[in-house]
Amino acid sequence: MKYQERIIVDPEIMHGKPVIKGTRIPVYVVLNLLAGGMSEEEVLKEYPDLTRDDIRACPEYAAQLAEEVGLLEG
Repeated sequence: MKYQERIIVDPEIMHGKPVIKGTRIPVYVVLNLLAGGMSEEEVLKEYPDLTRDDIRACPEYAAQLAEEVGLLEG
């Protein structure tokens, strides 16, 4: 699975913040929940419109951003 299939950036949705495709749920919300210790199952209960693939795309997206920032600053 590629995160590009699950995450979009559109200036018309949530002021251009990355969101899960088909929702208005920002990627940072999912990342914060996971970082706070929530399991995928708990996130799915909190946001039933998401799928496991949606949730798994968020850390993949964050990792790609971290790699790009590292390249820019390094």
